[in-house]
Amino acid sequence: MEPVEAARRWADVWQQEWPARNLEAILALYHAEVAYFSEPFREPFRGIGELRDYLGAAFAEEEGLEGWFGTPLVTGQRASVEWWASLVEAGVETTIVGTSNLRFDEAGLVVEQRDTWNQRDGRRPPFEGWGR
Repeated sequence: MEPVEAARRWADVWQQEWPARNLEAILALYHAEVAYFSEPFREPFRGIGELRDYLGAAFAEEEGLEGWFGTPLVTGQRASVEWWASLVEAGVETTIVGTSNLRFDEAGLVVEQRDTWNQRDGRRPPFEGWGR
């Protein structure tokens, strides 16, 4: 699969399935030996089992999620995708805005993901022109 197609698929699946908390559809985007860095100063989650545990726990704390994903920027086997989410996390309304830097294998599966993000209390929609 071409990296541009893989990146668009990644963004589309996350946008549709994150609010639905469809863990299996999201995990299908990842290689069995993925390295997933959820933020720069955390140890990575290694392998699909650790990623399943991490995402499952995160999804269990979230409700009422609205998510938006920007147009992927792709170069070689790598892509960068902006994302924006407003949700209730552990009972508190919050907005999380971040970027996922992805590396794909030849089959279009994510073999490495590095996220950076910021979080603020309250629900805030993306600003006009965001994600392009």
